[in-house]
Amino acid sequence: MKLMTGEEYIESIRRMRIEVYMMGKKIDNPVDDPILRPSLNSVRMTYDLAQKAEYEDLMTACDPDTGEKINRFNHIHRSTEDLVKKVKMQRLLGQKTASCFQRCVGMDAFNAIYSTAYETDKKYGTRYFENFKTFLRYVQENDLVVDGAMTDPKGDRSLSPHEQADPDLYLRVVERRPDGIVVRGAKAHQTGILNSHEVCIMPTVAMGPEDKDYAVSFAVPVDTKGIFLIIGRQSCDTRKLEGGTIDVGNAEFGGVEALVVFEDVFVPNERIFLNGETEFAGMLVERFAGYHRQSYGGCKVGVGDVLIGAAAVAAEYNGCAKASHIKDKLIEMTHLNETLYSCGIACSCEGNKTESGNYIINLLLANVCKQNVTRFPYEIVRLAEDIAGGILVTAPSEKDLRDPVLGKVVEKYLKGVASVSTEDRLRILRLIENLALGSAAVGYRTESMHGAGSPQAQRIMIARQGNMAAKKELAKTLAGIKDRKNS
Repeated sequence: MKLMTGEEYIESIRRMRIEVYMMGKKIDNPVDDPILRPSLNSVRMTYDLAQKAEYEDLMTACDPDTGEKINRFNHIHRSTEDLVKKVKMQRLLGQKTASCFQRCVGMDAFNAIYSTAYETDKKYGTRYFENFKTFLRYVQENDLVVDGAMTDPKGDRSLSPHEQADPDLYLRVVERRPDGIVVRGAKAHQTGILNSHEVCIMPTVAMGPEDKDYAVSFAVPVDTKGIFLIIGRQSCDTRKLEGGTIDVGNAEFGGVEALVVFEDVFVPNERIFLNGETEFAGMLVERFAGYHRQSYGGCKVGVGDVLIGAAAVAAEYNGCAKASHIKDKLIEMTHLNETLYSCGIACSCEGNKTESGNYIINLLLANVCKQNVTRFPYEIVRLAEDIAGGILVTAPSEKDLRDPVLGKVVEKYLKGVASVSTEDRLRILRLIENLALGSAAVGYRTESMHGAGSPQAQRIMIARQGNMAAKKELAKTLAGIKDRKNS
């Protein structure tokens, strides 16, 4: 199997005919659109690093079924070592892009579907596991990007899928044919689907028998007839149209989200991984969520490394790097960031083998990891903003700096330490702004809250996995309390 180069990946996306809309207009060439291109560059990094010998151990894996080298994003975890390397790979990519590199959802979907399809087949005698393995082999052989799609619009959260006033608010099967199914609905907040070759659909909640049409999992090419994307807005996104590099903060890399609509999309039988077996919908949701919550102990930590570094540089440029309170804030940022990483590593090391043979993380620790991610990045951002100073949000534009008259004024009055140019000071401040408030906040701060489920979703899983009964028995034993029901 030949791994694609970054440039080959770019051209493979260019050849696709994905239907894309942004700001009320159809985008005929998303690959070269200045707002969208940075997100493509982020995915490209997953290909570029896989070509480098120094990153081969993290970025690639050996598929045990073929003995071939594949991109780790298309790998089925076969050991706790694989789970650990996944987190380390994600931290590396966060460091290299300071943004969302978009392939984690597909990797996490692969591993959740792999074990769930196996157990569904075991009960019902279906062929979902073979279907999925055939699809996965195709993805590996062609070194493709696959987007994992779980989140439905949901409509009225108090109602189950089949109870919604509009039945399309959860993606559903509207027709079953001898050769496949037809689906209708939408998936929201879809990270990276614009830059993906395929999309892998999963249900979004546990379901009852009445929700049979909504318990569906499958994969189709992103440019399949009936699929179209509406790109989500990001703060400061139109700065990318201004032609400069300073005000963007991170000119090369970025993320992208979309609302993905399925208008009567046909799915052939061989691409179906779940079709009405409602009792396995919850299993798939729980496993995917666990894998994806593990992911945040890597990717957000890598971006956090960049933000901490930027705050330290800003302190130097402001002339206050030696102040004890600045040093203490940087220590606290590092402490919080490494705590997140520790959780990602811990849930990986404590993983276990599923019936299908792949490895799943420790679900309790994965949810603890993500619960911390809903909190710590906000404090890291707060401290970065504190260190940077108010100039972070009041600095003039790059056009003012470049103006032949105004530029001299900006250069004079926004100077920090004498040895650092005003331009460099503004560049580091804009990078912090990008990570804390701008378009990258989708891939760091705000996504830390809502990505892979809301904080309450993790708390529910922590309560479910925490084994309170066993803890109570430990306490009773040490306290000398005996069960007196039968005495």
